[in-house]
Amino acid sequence: MNPQAKLIFATSLLMGTTITISSNHWILAWTGLEINTLAILPLISKSHHPRAIEAATKYFLVQATASALVLFSSMTNAWHTGQWDITQLTHPTSCLILTSAIAMKLGLAPFHFWFPEVLQGSPLTTGLLLSTAMKFPPITLLYMTSQSLNPTLLTTMAILSTALGGWMGLNQTQTRKILAFSSISHLGWMAIIITYSPKLALLNFYLYTLMTAAAFLTLNSMKVLKLSTLTTSWSKTPTLSAMLLLTLLSLAGLPPLTGFLPKWLIIEELTKQEMAPTATIISLLSLLSLFFYLRLAYCSTITLPPHTTNHMKRWHTNKPVNTSVAILTTLSIMLLPISPIILTIM
Repeated sequence: MNPQAKLIFATSLLMGTTITISSNHWILAWTGLEINTLAILPLISKSHHPRAIEAATKYFLVQATASALVLFSSMTNAWHTGQWDITQLTHPTSCLILTSAIAMKLGLAPFHFWFPEVLQGSPLTTGLLLSTAMKFPPITLLYMTSQSLNPTLLTTMAILSTALGGWMGLNQTQTRKILAFSSISHLGWMAIIITYSPKLALLNFYLYTLMTAAAFLTLNSMKVLKLSTLTTSWSKTPTLSAMLLLTLLSLAGLPPLTGFLPKWLIIEELTKQEMAPTATIISLLSLLSLFFYLRLAYCSTITLPPHTTNHMKRWHTNKPVNTSVAILTTLSIMLLPISPIILTIM
């Protein structure tokens, strides 16, 4: 793909996201979502491989259905209340349809089926965009309508997402699919808290974006698409492999690392809302995710493969590590000590 085309698509993505997050009117928000969808499609299908074309088709169909539901929801609300303002979504049916539409756009269970397949058919850099930037506009819409949404429905979807994200990621061997199920699991944590503390859901999204970007860019610089390649990566880039180990453990939410902060705050908030059983269930379900993160971490730090592999011997490379990878990895590991400052800013 030539640089001019890439520039056009990147600008369109930026413009679509900006229109959605800054709009007050439903039609403008819908327009931004459509621009985003059309801008990402060429980036998914740029390799012209049948798998990539299939991924782009699935993505288009799901996003088009979700956009139609967003429009239908806003029109139903306008019909009953006379309001097109995003924050004035008050009709119960409209709220229900909007929750389903946003869940479809994000890949929340039970509308998660498309996400692992699309991610598997996309390059790692496009996968990064799909897992982070493309989720920002729908999360913003949830944030703006959070006071109108049904907490029971969102809690059910959140627990289902965390459970399915954990269970289905257990037997995967492709790194992109593992990261897709990781994303579904994290979305569960955001969905469960959005009605009680929207700012906390946004903080969770920002930190998730930070850690996922670090993981994707590290895997991209190591050219790793499956676990068998990851097992031989230590001999090639030991420092990067060690950093990947810490980033994955941070994604899992282990205490001394950044990923522990949002989980800790969400559990605290749920307990304040007298939802201790829910907090216990979602915490236990996150142990499933911890298992496949540990699997990835174990594969990335095997110093000697336990069996004869078909891969050629990988020697050390003197290629310098990308600065963005270094910064993102550092942030995704070391932000926990400054959590009081982060909470003050919020």
